[in-house]
Amino acid sequence: MASEDVKTGESAVSTIVNLAEEAKLAREGVKAPSYAILSICKSLVAGGVAGGLSRTAVAPLERLKILLQVQNPHNIKYNGTVQGLKYIWRTEGFRGLFKGNGTNCARIVPNSAVKFFSYEQASKGILYLYQQQTGNEDAQLTPLLRLGAGACAGIIAMSATYPMDMVRGRLTVQTENSPYQYRGMFHALSTVLRQEGPRALYKGWLPSVIGVIPYVGLNFAVYESLKDWLIKNPQFGFAEDSELSVTTRLACGAAAGTVGQTIAYPLDVIRRRMQMVGWKDAASVVIGDGRNKAPLEYTGMIDAFRKTVRHEGFGALYKGLVPNSVKVVPSIAIAFVTYEVVKDILGVEIRISD
Repeated sequence: MASEDVKTGESAVSTIVNLAEEAKLAREGVKAPSYAILSICKSLVAGGVAGGLSRTAVAPLERLKILLQVQNPHNIKYNGTVQGLKYIWRTEGFRGLFKGNGTNCARIVPNSAVKFFSYEQASKGILYLYQQQTGNEDAQLTPLLRLGAGACAGIIAMSATYPMDMVRGRLTVQTENSPYQYRGMFHALSTVLRQEGPRALYKGWLPSVIGVIPYVGLNFAVYESLKDWLIKNPQFGFAEDSELSVTTRLACGAAAGTVGQTIAYPLDVIRRRMQMVGWKDAASVVIGDGRNKAPLEYTGMIDAFRKTVRHEGFGALYKGLVPNSVKVVPSIAIAFVTYEVVKDILGVEIRISD
């Protein structure tokens, strides 16, 4: 009996110690592994929903932008945004406006999920290192540090889903009159692998990496910094109880998208043109200087820049900028706000820089 009482007493003491330790960890903000996994899943879901919704909302403008980027300069069918959308509607109907959107969503949902999650984790890691370096536990992320976190997130997300972006570009460009039809994303992936080899799935990857640094980096940096500035300056009337309205957050997202896309756009044009190289059945691809009408081959990113400017002028680097500008503002704004709203609904803490 005495032995059993001792064991019972030890068990009770052990339970009390464990409860006290758990309470201590809770006070210090250390979350259980199951909570961390749940938080990660919710963050990925929120990012995926944000990406899919924002891209579908602007799918017609996204397709028009790509068509303008790779349009045959010797057979121009449309120049402006409205003219281009009318042409697609007249020749391909309503479905033509959303061609390639399924593949785009299949790419952007995991891309957006990984991008938002990577940004949060990179921000936390960078903030921790910054606080350790400065010795100030209350230090906040600077715009430059946010730019670095956004760049890391963009590179990781883009690299993970790049093959789908490559075939999405081709699916978007092909028309009903194309000599050879890709029947869908998986058929396009297998066809490119069989005909052009695995390296073809990463055509245009380098300009994408270079372009994603200012694009995604500035998106996050401008958005987060602008939000913080408005919250810290309530005299402007945009913040109420340290919170911004959905409309204000949309405006912050729109400003972020405008800055990022304008700086990175020429690299997006070059990336898309490099993706078309080697596709012998393309219906509308960039061709030579007009003398031999031979398909134009690029040996690399610099060569693509040089030939594009030489044959078509500097303005060719901004083909499709207008529909992209019209598209990117609501797209980025919707993505940021949807992400935050979904995370609020799922009950995930979104203030990563505090």
